[in-house]
Amino acid sequence: MEVSFLADSNITKRALSAALKELMESCAFSKISVADICERCDMHRKSFYYHFRDKYDLVNWIYYTEFVTRIQQKEYRAGWDLLEYLCDYFYENRAFYRKTLGIEGQNSFSEYFRDIVVSIISEDLEEIFKEDDAQNFYVDFYADAFVCAIKRWLLDKNCIPSAQFSHLLKKCLLGASDKIVRDFSEEMN
Repeated sequence: MEVSFLADSNITKRALSAALKELMESCAFSKISVADICERCDMHRKSFYYHFRDKYDLVNWIYYTEFVTRIQQKEYRAGWDLLEYLCDYFYENRAFYRKTLGIEGQNSFSEYFRDIVVSIISEDLEEIFKEDDAQNFYVDFYADAFVCAIKRWLLDKNCIPSAQFSHLLKKCLLGASDKIVRDFSEEMN
C-alpha cells in the first residue's frame, strides 16, 4: 500500500511540474498562479497544496528530483566532473532555469540553489581552511561567486555551451589558485 501511495504521489508531482514547465514556455513565472498550474493538469488546488507549499517549492522539487537525486547516485572522480554535469544540466534546461534564476527573494530557486552549493563546497573548504575562524566567510564568498557566475551565464542571451563555460570556470579557479600558491611560495623564500 505504501509503495502505491508513493507512486501516486510522484505521478501527481510530475504532472504538476510538467504543467509548470509548459506554462513557463509562454508565461513569466510571476504571472503563473497555482490555479493556472492546476488547471493545466486538471487537478484541484487542494492536490497541489498537499504536495507543495507554493510554486517556489515546486520549482525546488523539480531541481531536486531532476538533478540532486541523480548526482547522489553517481560517483565522481573529481569535483570538476560534478561541475561539468551541473553545467550540462542547466544548459539543457536553460529556458526553464533562465526564468527561475531571475526570481529573487525568500523561497526562490536562487536561494535554494545557493544552499545546495554551500553544502557541496563546505566540506572541501573546511578541509582546506581547517582551523581558520573565517571558514563561513570563505564558503559564502565562493558560493556567491559560483551562483552569480551560473546565473550570469544562463541569463546571457548568447549563452555559451556548457562545456565551454565549465572549462572557463575551471581555468579561472585553477589559474587563480596557481598564482596564489606561487606568490605565497615567493613570500616564504
